Amino acid sequence: MNFVDVKIKNNVKAIDCYFENLSLNIDDEVIIDTEKGTFFGKIVKIYIKEDNNIDKKSINKVLRIATEKDKIQNKKNIDASKIALEKCRELVEKYQLNMYIIDASFTFDKSQLLFRFMSDNRVDFRTLAKDLASIYKTRIELRQIGVRDRAKEIGGYGQCGKPLCCSMFMSDFDSISINMAKNQNIALNPSKINGICGRLLCCLKYENECYKECGKGMPQMNKKINTPQGEGKVVSVDILKGTYKVNIPDVGIVEFSKENNESN
Repeated sequence: MNFVDVKIKNNVKAIDCYFENLSLNIDDEVIIDTEKGTFFGKIVKIYIKEDNNIDKKSINKVLRIATEKDKIQNKKNIDASKIALEKCRELVEKYQLNMYIIDASFTFDKSQLLFRFMSDNRVDFRTLAKDLASIYKTRIELRQIGVRDRAKEIGGYGQCGKPLCCSMFMSDFDSISINMAKNQNIALNPSKINGICGRLLCCLKYENECYKECGKGMPQMNKKINTPQGEGKVVSVDILKGTYKVNIPDVGIVEFSKENNESN
């Protein structure tokens, strides 16, 4: 079955859709049908799924390549969304809600109006939603997103000097713990272990398994161990190089390799 990934405005992830009897190319603008309504989007990937058990009724579908009329309607929807955004922000200020409305977007058929917002806490926005529904006469959705999602959209450069991993290739955010930084012997300094979003660096997660594997057979920091030159205290560990340094009384600091530790 033929599939495409379609990028929709304000969506972090592309939406996968199947298509039939259409000649599609990357960057084509299309109208798609989903369980949340119809959307206007752009194709970013084309591929095939070899699965004969896929239920077409339960998945998203490309309805057609966008016509000039569709493009005009999409422009009108974008303009209407900007007005809705300002109105929503006015109401948030009126009700003194602790939330920042990032953007607003209509589905292509205007069956739903989505507002995305950021907040440090849970927000009771029931009154806000009722007011918006009475104004726009359509289904209202207020969706809270995290700072990592926002960083993925905006993009930028990490402390490594390269574009942010989240905006380059990551599609999902895994949970990250402080123990991952400890496993990698990184100083627990916010400037070292936090990304520009203020959360723990994503790379701590997908590099963690490598460090765990390389760390096998390595001594722990500040642990007293026996060496060929006597007992001493581990004062530094380089997991990737497989070396560590031991402070041995009357000898000084001596560097050993992981093989030395494994043989003791």
